[in-house]
Amino acid sequence: MYAYDTVSEAIKGLKDRGYNLDFNIEKDHLFCSDKGIILRPQEFEIAEFYRFEGISDPADEAIVYGIESKKGEKGVLVNGYGAFGETTTDELIKKLHVQRN
Repeated sequence: MYAYDTVSEAIKGLKDRGYNLDFNIEKDHLFCSDKGIILRPQEFEIAEFYRFEGISDPADEAIVYGIESKKGEKGVLVNGYGAFGETTTDELIKKLHVQRN
């Protein structure tokens, strides 16, 4: 894995390596509005992730995910720690929950 100091560096690094789609979290799937792509938890893998901790501001805490679909689509998802909506399914939350190594 690569090492980045900021969220924007991680996003740029992933995009430079072909992670060109922008994903958002929906109830039970990831969604790329530009391409109309929907990925359910069983249809994608987390290829890379980078955790950022806001030293002075907890609002700066985020995880940047490099997402790859089973069809070869690659994109980025940026999510604040634990910022899953009330309607987000347990299956999707489990898929996106990453442990520190």
